[in-house]
Amino acid sequence: MAQQYLSRVINLISDGSQRLWTIDESEARRRLLASDADAVLGIDGSFALVVQDGERVLLARSLDRPLRYFLAKAVDGPALIVAERIDEIAAELDRRGWRDQFHPSYTRMVPAHHVTTLRLIGCPDPNPVYRRFFDPARGTLPPDLDIIGRRYIEALYSEIRRWLKVQDRSAPIGVPFSGGVDSGSVLLCLYRAILDEGQSPARLKAFTLSIDGEGDDARQAREFLQRTDLEMLGEVVEVDSSVLDPLRAISVIEDYKPLDVDCAAVNLALLSCIRERYSDWQLLVDGDGGDENLKDYPIEANSELTIRSVVNNRMLYQEGWGVESIKHSLTYSGGYSRGCVRGYACAREFGFTDFSPYTRPSVIAVAEAIPFAELTQGSHERLYALKGEVVKRGVHAVLGIDMPVYEKRRFQHGSVAADKISRFFPENEARYRRHFQGLHAVVA
Repeated sequence: MAQQYLSRVINLISDGSQRLWTIDESEARRRLLASDADAVLGIDGSFALVVQDGERVLLARSLDRPLRYFLAKAVDGPALIVAERIDEIAAELDRRGWRDQFHPSYTRMVPAHHVTTLRLIGCPDPNPVYRRFFDPARGTLPPDLDIIGRRYIEALYSEIRRWLKVQDRSAPIGVPFSGGVDSGSVLLCLYRAILDEGQSPARLKAFTLSIDGEGDDARQAREFLQRTDLEMLGEVVEVDSSVLDPLRAISVIEDYKPLDVDCAAVNLALLSCIRERYSDWQLLVDGDGGDENLKDYPIEANSELTIRSVVNNRMLYQEGWGVESIKHSLTYSGGYSRGCVRGYACAREFGFTDFSPYTRPSVIAVAEAIPFAELTQGSHERLYALKGEVVKRGVHAVLGIDMPVYEKRRFQHGSVAADKISRFFPENEARYRRHFQGLHAVVA
């Protein structure tokens, strides 16, 4: 008689971490089981879901947060451990006496915008099956920047207002703010949404990081707020450079990619100081995802990319090369689906709840509908100028505000003096990778 295996799912994600807007978790799980892509896409909010149906296990997540799993082997059958973090998986394996099975590279990250299906049938367990639940049409908008801008900011404002409706009306809201296109447009939309909901804008603050009292972001943020008559919202957070700790950032985000590590290092410095000043503050709204949507990254910095690959690949910066690509990593997904930890994990570290409206499907759908190839005609310069022009026109059309647009800078670069960037952020991936691997050397 064939041995009957017991298939177990050990779910370490707390129910309280799901931030669903219109349905409860039981309905979200029902939708996941129903194999209806539109129903899963209709799950509003931030979620990391797992549901078991016999030997079949389904997992899905929103773009703004991680979801990981590890398949452990026990005498009585496979055990699937599901968690947000790698160290949580390692600790659970240790608790159950399975520590010898662990290595961080054996963990798997669920890719955003897909339902991942696993079958727990014992050795060998089949590879996961990925089924896309978000597949926006590409290049369907006319090459008219006024129309594109209006549609894009309408979607952004709509998502911010929908989020605002389900928050405590008395809770303060902070925006990590550089005065750049993404944080600037988010702040302006959020300010308008608060007014349109009949609420007091006194609950809103724009927090700007300044390392050692320097950095171009502080000057830029002040000027942005002056030009939009919102100076009363600004608060500069000055931090000593001695607190910048990229190695600690690696342990928080559990990744070693230099740009994400350096961004996380300054984000941790900012959030730590906000927490010291405001012990009860919870809500943050940021501009993460804006660069990915409008493809505003320097192509020259990545030898794997060309402008053709950037404008012709679906959601490249949100998802990477895709689950069917030979470049797809299992330990990590790609693009912002991987990099979301630079915001989510840092916010979680200090007890904040973070919302990134540019990562919402309705906003990404408008971005994907932009005819990038037609608008850019193979020009890097046209592509880099596109985001500022689209957002500026959209903010004016939807909010009636003339939004200032400045030269793009990364968060970590704008927070320090320009001549100190290379000292604080050397982008040493080999060092970062070694440190990451060393985090689990005792367990490995």
